[in-house]
Amino acid sequence: MTLKFSVSSRWPPLPEKISSDLFSHAKVLNLKAGDLLFEAGNEGDGCYRVDEGTLKVILTSPQGETRILALVTPGEIVGDLSMIDGLPRSASVVAVSDTQLRFVSRSAFAQCVERHPELYRYLTTLLASRLREADETIAALAFLTVKGRVAHALLEIAKGLGEETSSGGIVIRKMVSQKELAAMAGVARENVNRVLSDWKRREMVIRSDDGLHILDKSALEREITW
Repeated sequence: MTLKFSVSSRWPPLPEKISSDLFSHAKVLNLKAGDLLFEAGNEGDGCYRVDEGTLKVILTSPQGETRILALVTPGEIVGDLSMIDGLPRSASVVAVSDTQLRFVSRSAFAQCVERHPELYRYLTTLLASRLREADETIAALAFLTVKGRVAHALLEIAKGLGEETSSGGIVIRKMVSQKELAAMAGVARENVNRVLSDWKRREMVIRSDDGLHILDKSALEREITW
């Protein structure tokens, strides 16, 4: 039996009317690449919308091993779970690149919900999308080969950071490091290096001065099988 893993769709956007009301008077915050936005266990005092740049959502084990759960790109929201349950942050968030965000406090969020009760319906849809994405990631880690895991992670990165080229390929100009790709795929960095070398030989994925190029997306998707 062959199982085929797709790359999940991006999270649904917040409706413009609600987004405008929620973030029109939000505090603007700027981060440099590598800056910590918040850490797992911090108070859930508000949520953030990314205007520019990219964030990564991470978990760290007691042994110091890091797992990247997701990348958050412009237009997406992070920290919203604490707006629902009021509990501390469940993961840490770090800037991958220079990033601009808008911060909304819990009290401002609660006031917006009073004006737009449908905001909770949006959050339900958002959380369902993230749960499906988490289920797929768990399945990928459980069933895929090393190549399949790296392919799955790379396509997730391309979905958030990739740009289509005139030749039909995809270039990732703001590429995370091999270490971060390994953390997202749940494999050793040495394995990522071997996989990328094999894909370069097969003319599927190559590196250049301007980023990482996916030359054959279909071939990469075929690696996501078990």
